[in-house]
Amino acid sequence: MSGPLPQTPTTDEFIKGLWRDNPVFVQVLGMCPALAVSNTARNALAMGLATSFVLLMSNAVVSSLRHFIPKQVRIATYILVIATFVTVVDYAIQAVSLELHKALGAFISLIVVNCLILGRAEAFASKNGLGRSTMDALGMGLGFTVALFALGAVREILGSGTFFGFPLFHENFQPWIVMILPSGGFFTLAGWLLVFNVRTQRRERAAALDAEALR
Repeated sequence: MSGPLPQTPTTDEFIKGLWRDNPVFVQVLGMCPALAVSNTARNALAMGLATSFVLLMSNAVVSSLRHFIPKQVRIATYILVIATFVTVVDYAIQAVSLELHKALGAFISLIVVNCLILGRAEAFASKNGLGRSTMDALGMGLGFTVALFALGAVREILGSGTFFGFPLFHENFQPWIVMILPSGGFFTLAGWLLVFNVRTQRRERAAALDAEALR
């Protein structure tokens, strides 16, 4: 009898994280960092890239060791692997910029308990090969980063009148202070969710009409 067919990585694993299964706008995961550190574009981008690195490396390790990790201790093992790479990211950010490290604060360490990372390790990396797991992590990580950046850019532009610290408007511009406060994160998230869902519904409606036309 022939063994199972090898799993070939496809672009679907990558693309789904960007749109169809976007971690923030569809699965609504990682809301703590998404709302807490997205008051500026720089903080949002840094947190997104840090989370993406941890997700990519933990997926790769879990996938490579999936046949050797006992099922009874798999969750503890996943957390240990994730915590190792979070420590690497923590020290790297601290070495690059103490100001950025201070701005992100405890949310760097909280990447360990980000349900997105643990969920991908348990639901995907532990059941698929290295290639597919890597593509899945890249897509989900980039989707998470894009979502955080979208939140951070809007909040910084409206709340401070700047983008990556550079002023965009005349000195008479009155910033919406509420946008850089915690409540502003909820308002911005609600707006992006509305845009995302409306576009998704339009695409689904268009696909349904095309399917009926082919019949």
